[in-house]
This record gives sequence, structure tokens and C-alpha cells, in this order.
Amino acid sequence: MKEPIIQHKPIRIAYIIGKMCAGGVESVVFNYYRVLNHNIFQFDFFYDDDSTIEPPKELIDMGARFFKLPRYQNLFKYLNGLRKYLKQEQYLIVHSHLNTLSVFPLFVAWFEQVPIRIAHNHSVPEGTEFIRNMVKHILRYFSKLFSNHYFACSEKAGRWMFGDYVFDSNKVFIMKNAIDFEKFRVDSNNVLKKKLELNIQNKFVVGHVGRFTYAKNHLFLIDIFKCISELRKDAVLLLVGDGELRSKIENEIKNKCLENKVLFVGRVSDPEKYYRLNDVIVLPSVFEGLPLTAIESQIAGVPIIMSKAVPQEAVISDGCLYMDITDSAENWAKKAVEVAGKNIISLTDKADDYDIKKQVKKIENWYESTLKKTGINI
Repeated sequence: MKEPIIQHKPIRIAYIIGKMCAGGVESVVFNYYRVLNHNIFQFDFFYDDDSTIEPPKELIDMGARFFKLPRYQNLFKYLNGLRKYLKQEQYLIVHSHLNTLSVFPLFVAWFEQVPIRIAHNHSVPEGTEFIRNMVKHILRYFSKLFSNHYFACSEKAGRWMFGDYVFDSNKVFIMKNAIDFEKFRVDSNNVLKKKLELNIQNKFVVGHVGRFTYAKNHLFLIDIFKCISELRKDAVLLLVGDGELRSKIENEIKNKCLENKVLFVGRVSDPEKYYRLNDVIVLPSVFEGLPLTAIESQIAGVPIIMSKAVPQEAVISDGCLYMDITDSAENWAKKAVEVAGKNIISLTDKADDYDIKKQVKKIENWYESTLKKTGINI
């Protein structure tokens, strides 16, 4: 009988995260890393050289390592660069968070005989980006080619990427987009202090937290806010985030003469300080996997109105309202004003699914048990 391999702790896991731009995916994996048992596991993050943020020193101080790769558009250099690191480090687990593009790093992991190769899907494409969506639909058929384990942020994302048969066979591990609840329960004094700092005290504050990308549908958000501002003369729009479409959004705001009513907070490392500044969060996304904004706003106690692209798993309180993005901006505005300020009274039992201190144990147990099944004891 073959003796099991003994692997010394901590086990280093290769996390493929692509372009770092303060987006949802890296927020999720960084959140998990912060509460991970670093005596057992450490993460090595592989990111693209066109990233717009630097590796967080806080994580490096905890033991994380960051390796820069050529962007995947230069595929030959990307594959060779990743292969060099995988050969050098001899990882037992490669966990790719590139959605349909995971086929490329997992090909390298398969070639280098990494025993545990995880394809992780974070989104479900919809909307009018025809060429990009077509590429994603094609690539998803290769999602199982070089991976041997499947992860997703939600049932919807898991079924779309890996198919109903695989999902119904319990072969997809749902790794929730979990957060640290305590960070989002900001006390009233700090809320008031922040409002004074931004000069939005005594204002009707409409909020959005997310990158300026097509998926988040900022253009429709501006239409909605224009209607809200006609219903509430004291309304202001608080935009937290940044991204490639920011200049386009700024121009749209000028065209609608809303410059004095919109605040661009920009990219922040502490989004938890901004949720309770809002009377309502508006999330009219074209497509989503499972957005952190939906979870974070509810934990912070702020009602949210969101598109039907957000899966039902995101509803963890009595403070959510769904709207269709085909509905008019006027109707969105009316509903937003209607639900605004109604404090979330209760969280459902599903809220525990997003408590990162509980969820991190599940992922640690999964890594440990899967290593043992592969014949590796830690």
C-alpha cells in the first residue's frame, strides 16, 4: 500500500486572481485570507501586470506572497510566466478565480501535474456585450477540461459555468462571498462624523458601491438618480469605487446637470465606513455572480433595491427589493424613495452563510480533506 505523503505546514496555495483593481473578486479572496489560519495555509496571489492597485502590505505582513504575471492578452508570455512559478514552488493546490478564463492557468497547472486544480466562477454574463459574452459562453465548455474541482459564489454561477448535471451531483463547492459582520456595524457617532466630513448631513443619500464597469450599469443608475432628485430636492448620490467607465459616467452626470448632487468617493480600502451614510443603496446591475454590495448593505442595516440579476441567495434580511432593469427609471426612483430609511429589522437564517468567520472554516476543511483524499497528510 502506498504511504501517504507528509506535507509540512503551512501549505501554500496558488490563488490566480488576474487584474487587481479593487474589484469584488479580490475583495472576497482578501477577506478570506485575513481570517485564514495562517499556521495551516498561506496564499500566494498571482496577479496581472496591468493591475491598478498594489499588493496590500497588510496581507504581506501576514505571510501572503504576490507574484506578477504578464496580462493574459499576451497568452504565450502569461503561460510561460505562470509555468515558471508553478515549477519552482511545487504547489499542491492551484485555485483560479478567473471565471471562464481559468482554462488557461489550469492548463499550466495540469501540465505541471498539480494534483488539485480548482476552477472558480464568480459571475453570470448577461446583457448586450455580444462579443465578450459569446467568448465566455464558448470558454465555459472548457471549464472542466483541466480542472478537477469546481467552485462558485452562488448556485446560479455554479450551474451556468459547470452545468446542471455537475451541480446536481454535488460536485460544485459554494464558496460564499462572505464578510466580517462586525466591520459593517459602524456606530452612529462615526456615521455622523463621516457625514460631516463629506458635507452630506441632512441630505437624502442614495448610494452605490462598485466598480465603474458595464456590469454595474451606472448609466441607468444616473437615470434613476435624476428621477430621485426630482422627487427629493435634497437628494445626493454617493458613488464609491472607480473603473474604466468613470469618465463616461462623469460626462453623463454633466449632461444631466447633476454635478452638484453627485459625490465621487473613489476607490477605498474601508467600504464599511460608507454604507450607513446612505438612506438606500441602488444596485441596477446587468449581470452579477453574487455581489458583496448586496450582502454588505444588509449587514450594515441599509435597505437595498437591486436588479433581478442578483441571485435570491443574496436576500438575507427584510430590507431587499427586486426590480427589473427593463422597468422605467421613474419606477425605480419611486421605489427607492419608498424603501429608503426603513432600517433593516431582522436578518434571516441565511445570513450566517455570509459570516466569514464561520465560512472560512468550511474552506479550510475542504482543502484539508481534499489533500487527504489525494494522499497528502498535513
